[in-house]
Amino acid sequence: MTYKAKRTGTKVVTGMVRLSYANIHEPRGMDGQEPKYSVSLIIPKDDKDTLKAIQEAIAEAKENYKSKWGGKIPPNLKTPLRDGDNDRPDDEAYEDSCFVNANSTRKPQLVDLQGNKDLGPDDVYSGCYARASINFFGYNTNGNKGIGCGLGNIQKLEDGE
Repeated sequence: MTYKAKRTGTKVVTGMVRLSYANIHEPRGMDGQEPKYSVSLIIPKDDKDTLKAIQEAIAEAKENYKSKWGGKIPPNLKTPLRDGDNDRPDDEAYEDSCFVNANSTRKPQLVDLQGNKDLGPDDVYSGCYARASINFFGYNTNGNKGIGCGLGNIQKLEDGE
């Protein structure tokens, strides 16, 4: 079955992606930071719908958040969509793919194809295939300016390794 991405403003529901580094059952904090739920969403480069929806949502977020950056988009703005071949060359899971790292302070709702809720670690895990609801926003923190990716809900589609 094909899952088509949907975009509404800066929010995207992806097509089928693979979950990696899935900290979606318990929040995790690094170096004294606030604990967050997080996941890396691996998007095949041939999923043009999802990649286009993400690029358009990022472009809209840049326009929406210009006021955070003094009224104009900074030239070296960090964006969340990355190329797996360049950024993770030694990890075959990221081969011929792009990815975004999404996080949230709120626990994402995890559902299956039938809409059953409260799936556990045995159900939704790094390596399985899912759709995810993500939202793009601008930030300006301690001199770091960029577009962040917030994590919404996750729908498991298929098992994986």
